[in-house]
Amino acid sequence: MAPADTETDLSAALASDLRLLLGQLRRRLREEVPPGDLTQPQLTALLHLERGEASTLTELAQVEGVRSQSMGATVGSLLALGLVEGEPHPNDRRRTTLRLSPAGHALIAQRRAAREDWLQRTLRGHLSPDEQADLARSVALLRRLVRP
Repeated sequence: MAPADTETDLSAALASDLRLLLGQLRRRLREEVPPGDLTQPQLTALLHLERGEASTLTELAQVEGVRSQSMGATVGSLLALGLVEGEPHPNDRRRTTLRLSPAGHALIAQRRAAREDWLQRTLRGHLSPDEQADLARSVALLRRLVRP
């Protein structure tokens, strides 16, 4: 087998393995924080607001690929729970600018902390210090893949 073929085979196998493994890790991390009373659309809307990807109901609906009416129900429940706050849009008083409330920020921080705690305990429990150092170097390489 030619060196180029070997490199292609290796990168193809690695791409497949990484995709599957990262999907499994993502699912496992999701399991660490029970959903509680929030639905997946509610959680996703909170995350979009936190990242600044949307600030109005229409923008949230667009980034999620759902109808405004569906997002209206989701946002309405988040407003009722006190996780989101709204105020009149500065340029169009008919629209409402949405943002996370302090309780919304706290909920997201709590969920992240629970996931990171599980991951830290798992790393310590399953990997030696040398293996953790190897993983840290691998994370640095993965970071290069996602940064321009």
